[in-house]
Amino acid sequence: MPTIFGIPPQALFGQLLLGLINGSFYALLSLGLAVIFGMLNVINFAHGALYMLGAFVAWLLMTQVGIGYWWALLLAPLAVGAVGVLLEKSLLSRLYKLDHLYGLLLTFGIALMIEGLFRHLYGVSGQPYPIPRELAGGQNLGFMFLPNYRGWVVAASLVVCLATWYAIERTQLGAYLRAATENPVLVQAFGINVPRMVTLTYGFGVALAGLAGVLAAPIYQVSPLMGSNLIIVVFAVVVIGGMGSILGAVLTGYGLGLLEGLTKVFYPEASNIVVFVIMAVVLMIKPAGLFGREK
Repeated sequence: MPTIFGIPPQALFGQLLLGLINGSFYALLSLGLAVIFGMLNVINFAHGALYMLGAFVAWLLMTQVGIGYWWALLLAPLAVGAVGVLLEKSLLSRLYKLDHLYGLLLTFGIALMIEGLFRHLYGVSGQPYPIPRELAGGQNLGFMFLPNYRGWVVAASLVVCLATWYAIERTQLGAYLRAATENPVLVQAFGINVPRMVTLTYGFGVALAGLAGVLAAPIYQVSPLMGSNLIIVVFAVVVIGGMGSILGAVLTGYGLGLLEGLTKVFYPEASNIVVFVIMAVVLMIKPAGLFGREK
């Protein structure tokens, strides 16, 4: 059997696929973080808990109401976005004029409360969520076997990431959002309700986390710990890409996921730290991140 650098093709491409799957979630979650930080200047440590909340909403819709995966893709992000709007209006809006540290501490506390509530209600063991019937099975590509659902996750996350980038960077609404972060008083003078725009932006950012949670539910078990296990890596991705950079969040998320997959093939012992090593190197060379702008 032919090999690539001494590795069987099935093993190499299988790990690359796993890396691409992880990269899809890194990209979606870091995209939401970048939107929130770029528009609101809030370091949202509750993002991992809201990702977990999206998965649990999908699971509860299935087990308690009988609503399946496809409707959960719409309803769970809306529910998580509504929670985000409530948090922004009641708590975060009071901190915008204070140092970033206050927002980080508040959202960290919110994350602990959400995770603690679900650990109390459901324990730490994971809950299974079935793959939708339409996406069961897979495709034999010759050099590897591609499960249909994993291919769907990669494609869906890529479409969402590109659509979000286009909306923020290439549309009039995105121009208003960017202008509101630079000079909210001037934008308000043009008749635009800046506080409402800020609230909806936060709701949209956390809705992306909820969507990622629904996509992750059939791959990983739905567990109260699923957000805390991922959020540290996602923050590292955001720092490497550049805080607030939409394009940086997307490209870095996918790139680091693939690099993590390659590391598992050639040097498995380093796969858990490779992202943090890269973060340290990037911060030494370019403190603003690969796509960030120097202040």
